[in-house]
Amino acid sequence: MTAPARERGAALLAVLLLVAVMAAISVVALEKLRLATSLATNAAALDQARAYAFGAEALAMTKVGLLDGRQTGTTTLAGGWNGRVTRLPIPGGIAALRVRDGGNCFNLNSLAEGISASQLTARPAGIAQFLSLMRLLGIADPDARRVAAGLADWLDTDSTAIPDGAEDSDYLRAQKPYRAGNTLLSEVSELRAVSGVTSDIYRILRPWVCALPTTDMSPLNVNTLLPDQSVLLAMLLPYRMDAARAAQVLVQRPPLGWNSIAEFWDQPGLAGVPPEADVRSQPQLRTRWFALDLDVELGGAQVTETALIDGGLTPAKLVVRRWGIDE
Repeated sequence: MTAPARERGAALLAVLLLVAVMAAISVVALEKLRLATSLATNAAALDQARAYAFGAEALAMTKVGLLDGRQTGTTTLAGGWNGRVTRLPIPGGIAALRVRDGGNCFNLNSLAEGISASQLTARPAGIAQFLSLMRLLGIADPDARRVAAGLADWLDTDSTAIPDGAEDSDYLRAQKPYRAGNTLLSEVSELRAVSGVTSDIYRILRPWVCALPTTDMSPLNVNTLLPDQSVLLAMLLPYRMDAARAAQVLVQRPPLGWNSIAEFWDQPGLAGVPPEADVRSQPQLRTRWFALDLDVELGGAQVTETALIDGGLTPAKLVVRRWGIDE
């Protein structure tokens, strides 16, 4: 028997509906397959890019071994290495690396001192230099005092706040309570958690500060310090030197750098501003810390790395590695 016209129409509608559902399922399945394939491809590209990054690290450490001044006792700007980008062609992409003096910055961890990371106390000399830097950068004195004291308390291992500082009792009253670090900073970004540090203050400080894995006073190499980094030199002599005078001192640096710290301090540009005894020995002629900035692009994947190399070791050793943008 032939089915009535109404039933034939219903059957056709059911078939069309089934085809539409199957088509939708196929589209979803194909999209998931495409996404899974893309993720797998990207993961493979990222793994390969990181492998090339490790190779670039080895090249950078070899370069540091040639720059650290182990033979001459000095590290200078000869050869134009500081901050110069080197591009390395790789199969299917390119790697770009930049080595720069990683010690020409204010070491945030210098606000503490002690025999170990578990026994730290606030260091007045470090606090004074941090205050000097912030004033040179235009940060108001009340804000600068709160930030410096807050950081010293964040680093030290006791629970007693110094004037203008903050300890656990202060942080626990925050809308989202937390505790002070009571240890050295691993990343500059940790400074954001310190009492008194606003987004504006962090933005001003970020280009000038670092978190070296030591409490040493900022080891500025006066043979590689650039004139546009003059505030770092001026901070060593609070109220006695401004950034303009410090820049002029660096502009007049001998072509091959200073041969001794005594020669540096005795130059005419520093006449009349004798440093304190501990500051006199703070500037360096040889760089220990080298910063590495590395970008690898491969097959649509991009890997960004920042690292810190200890050139004081033989051979040089990578001591800090960060993936992603260093903010």
